[in-house]
Amino acid sequence: MVTINGTPEPERCSVPFWFDPMCPWAWITSRWLLEVEKVRPVRADWRIMSLSYLNLVQRQGEGLSEDYRELMDRAWGPVRVCAAAVEHGGREVLGPLYTGIGTRLHTQRRRKDPTVLTEALAHAGLPESLAAAATSTDFDHLIAASHTEATDLVGLDVGTPVLRVGGTALFGPVVSPAPRGEAAGRLWDGLLLIAETEGFFELKRTRNTRASFD
Repeated sequence: MVTINGTPEPERCSVPFWFDPMCPWAWITSRWLLEVEKVRPVRADWRIMSLSYLNLVQRQGEGLSEDYRELMDRAWGPVRVCAAAVEHGGREVLGPLYTGIGTRLHTQRRRKDPTVLTEALAHAGLPESLAAAATSTDFDHLIAASHTEATDLVGLDVGTPVLRVGGTALFGPVVSPAPRGEAAGRLWDGLLLIAETEGFFELKRTRNTRASFD
């Protein structure tokens, strides 16, 4: 492939990125990764994981408040629709579908709007009938397989998002708001250095701000 000025474009590195569509922090990180695509030779490889599966199945609901358990019950719907979409059209449909769902859930704050999933499917050029998967367990085995692919790499004491840089999988980065332009690229550069450091496990500080979707 050649750019407009005649310079060959570098080969893009595929970055597996596991997300739960209900997670606002994963949504912000996903928008950051799309910014990175503009300034670094990377390409997001979208994959699903599930906070519902993590908390209700793998952790068996231990320590969940009543409010959070209710959220986890609702969170099955969007990820089930994503799994049904993958079964229908392959993993390449996840990018536009995730954008459609996330824009409505997070940016537009329509988290309890029943029309979000059908609108997002239409946005992605997928059959609106796939929205019926939200209340079905038919695709839960696909969710479990994709989710377990991520947790086998990073363990059960993290959430979403998870991304893999080369041979290293990491939880995060958790950031708000999403860096744009070259700032996004610099964060990516730092993540590469971390991923290349043998024996690195954790950097963290307490979040003191809400998720910002600006």
